[in-house]
Amino acid sequence: MIFLLALIPATALTVAGYFVLYLSARSEGSLRTFGRYLGFWAFTLAGLVVLGAMFAAGHMRREHPGMWGMHDEMHRRWMEERREFARPESPGHGPEGPASTTPPPPPPGGAPPPPAGH
Repeated sequence: MIFLLALIPATALTVAGYFVLYLSARSEGSLRTFGRYLGFWAFTLAGLVVLGAMFAAGHMRREHPGMWGMHDEMHRRWMEERREFARPESPGHGPEGPASTTPPPPPPGGAPPPPAGH
């Protein structure tokens, strides 16, 4: 986003540079030389604005979190709060997991377990 915002002043400086170069071409003497330097200076500043915006966009999240740091902080807190609250348990599910409907294994003595219905 910062890169797109920097295109506005860079475009204005480029247009101003062309305008100054056009006017300096129609001038004479020292005004012509001053106009040429001023036009090239406007182009240089436009390039520096674009390079600075690219540098800022590339380093914004690493060096200075800005608004992203606030967003990450809120997201981290939300995730921690979510872990603190116990989930509502559905029927048949306890802390140990789902309730088993299969009969328990037979005891080591070899005797079968009594039937469930009696």
